[in-house]
Amino acid sequence: MKLYYKINTYGCQMNVHESEKIAGQLIERGYLPTDDDNLADVIVFNTCCIRDNAERRAFGNVGALKKLKKAKKSLIIAIGGCMTQQPGVADMLRQKFPFIDIIFGTYNLSDFGKMLDDRLKNGKKFTSLIDSYSLNENVPIYRTSGTNAWVNIIYGCNNFCTYCIVPHVRGRETSRDKQVILDEIKRCLDEGYKEITLLGQNVNSYGNDRGETNAFASLLADISKIDGKFRLRFMTSHPKDLSQDVVDIMASTPNICNNIHLPVQSGSTSVLKDMNRKYTREHYLSLIDMIRSKIPNCGITTDIMVGFPTETEEDFLQTMSLVEQVRFLSAFTFVYSPRNLTPAAKMPQLDECVKKDRITRLIDLQNEITLQESTRCVGGVYEVLCEDKVGDNIYCGRTDEGKLVSFSSDYDLLGQFVNIRIDSAKHSALFGKVEV
Repeated sequence: MKLYYKINTYGCQMNVHESEKIAGQLIERGYLPTDDDNLADVIVFNTCCIRDNAERRAFGNVGALKKLKKAKKSLIIAIGGCMTQQPGVADMLRQKFPFIDIIFGTYNLSDFGKMLDDRLKNGKKFTSLIDSYSLNENVPIYRTSGTNAWVNIIYGCNNFCTYCIVPHVRGRETSRDKQVILDEIKRCLDEGYKEITLLGQNVNSYGNDRGETNAFASLLADISKIDGKFRLRFMTSHPKDLSQDVVDIMASTPNICNNIHLPVQSGSTSVLKDMNRKYTREHYLSLIDMIRSKIPNCGITTDIMVGFPTETEEDFLQTMSLVEQVRFLSAFTFVYSPRNLTPAAKMPQLDECVKKDRITRLIDLQNEITLQESTRCVGGVYEVLCEDKVGDNIYCGRTDEGKLVSFSSDYDLLGQFVNIRIDSAKHSALFGKVEV
């Protein structure tokens, strides 16, 4: 009899990759993937707690399974990830959703398969949470991200931004061994993946916990020496740690994409100080100047928060002016929401109407800039890695700088590098034809 699993993933790319590790453990035990709750024998929620809406969505979707669990008593429901790692959340989940079979956290995700085995063997519901992280390099991975392979290089975070719960639920920084990373990348390339994305809460901190200097730049240099045509990306970079050595290697190495995600969060030095970001507006802008002096066509993206407790209208206008000055390729914009355990949650909060007004103005500005930057590409020819088929003979992929391109082809181009002439642009999307 075939057995099926379904994984519901919330949050960042790190969570997406960790769901691939959960899937790997299920595949190893003979389960097959499905999108149908009714068909699934195991349903896993890999949660996020970085923002309030992700938590609320997870709670709502878990609660919706109550009737299914009652009708299908053999169904195993498991919940893990950042949300469950918070103090007291596991107890709350057991009380609110007593039909959950397994609760686990971020530190022991690699033990999920054993937890499932124990649940099926002894029939007892249980919670397994630990308070420290140890590297496990033997977790099977079932990759689900098309031509791209995610590769962790560092776990955890030491920054303690006053709004962020990540250090509390993912622990201190722990770097993987360089040779282990290189071996994983080589395996991915041998398996046919054309793009590698290095992951870490702060990739620039790679090696610091091992007492190494310029370790991230050294890692990039070693990866770039691997034979074969492939692309290398990385996220996320913290502005306080981004070094010129890293940018120099990007500029001199063809297979490292000219694309960098550099979260600014705010354009106000005062707010950045209150956030404990450890850089100023001026320092951030100097990084942008340095990057563009060495990589003029670099696609720079960012994260921007509005409505931080101490943000005034003047502070917000400084963010708007920074966005106008930098002209990001795109920006992930969001409204601050208080997170348990963080200092900012204890500060007097701004009115929701103020937050809504500011996020609307910011999104309008960034959309205008994104469209202008996209329009500049019309008429140009760009090399695109074909990542997905989105319709009849319609494919999409990204340029080296990270721009999304859609194009038609009578041939299957998945996983191939193709030159596309851009005919038109709409917001952040480009449209073109294969250049023969």
